[in-house]
Amino acid sequence: MRKLTSQGEQVVADLSARYGVSADAVRAMLEAVRLGNGTMAQFSHPEFGGRGQWMAGGMTMVADMFNQRLQATVSGLASELASQLAAAPLYAPAPDADPGPVHQANLESWWPGELGRPGSSGGQNDSRYAVFPQVRRLAVQSGGGPVRVHDTLDHVIGGVQQQQGAVPGALSFTSQHGTFTVESLPLAAPAAAPPVAGTAARQPPAPAATVKAPEAAVPPAQAASVPASDADAVLATLDRLGDLHQRGVLTDEEFAAKKAELLARL
Repeated sequence: MRKLTSQGEQVVADLSARYGVSADAVRAMLEAVRLGNGTMAQFSHPEFGGRGQWMAGGMTMVADMFNQRLQATVSGLASELASQLAAAPLYAPAPDADPGPVHQANLESWWPGELGRPGSSGGQNDSRYAVFPQVRRLAVQSGGGPVRVHDTLDHVIGGVQQQQGAVPGALSFTSQHGTFTVESLPLAAPAAAPPVAGTAARQPPAPAATVKAPEAAVPPAQAASVPASDADAVLATLDRLGDLHQRGVLTDEEFAAKKAELLARL
């Protein structure tokens, strides 16, 4: 665990006395909040009932789910630690940091840059996730594989479900509609999908004898037609939306609006 500054040690001592937990428990929660960028924490400490999770402005989960006093302690402690982290440096700089803040930011920003700053992020088992409520996107990476970006539809994600002995890579979240899995969300269209004409322009120049004159006169509307692979993706998304509609996750109006939006891409 990283070394605390003198101010950090004082914060730990004060909170330990006020919340009636040990300094070691406060340090463990502080590290969990730091790793969650001040917006969430996944912790594991005996004084907090073992494993649990906290999310800023959202839910607090502890192993003893009916222990409201423990939930209040965890929620209050984590919230105060998040505020302290934002207000002042509580950790001493690492001796070999060069340059620390830039290196840390590069490691944390594993999601596509165009999504912006996540409202919350974290990890579980061999998966990690980042929620972007402002653009209705959820980025997920499992086992070091490619990053998948999902459309969160009308879900307002409030937390991630604790997975006890879950299948590696499985993630479930909670929203105003209850619990749902990542697989129930449609994949978002690529943010920077190049049009057909632009793709052709980036290819190495072909010999003059192979240039086809008719292609230069292709109307813009035809050049921007949807490739077959994108059409398949739209149809697959429609199938998923239909399933969500049948299950009552989407209202008739929401389903009709999203269906019209997707059909317009064909």
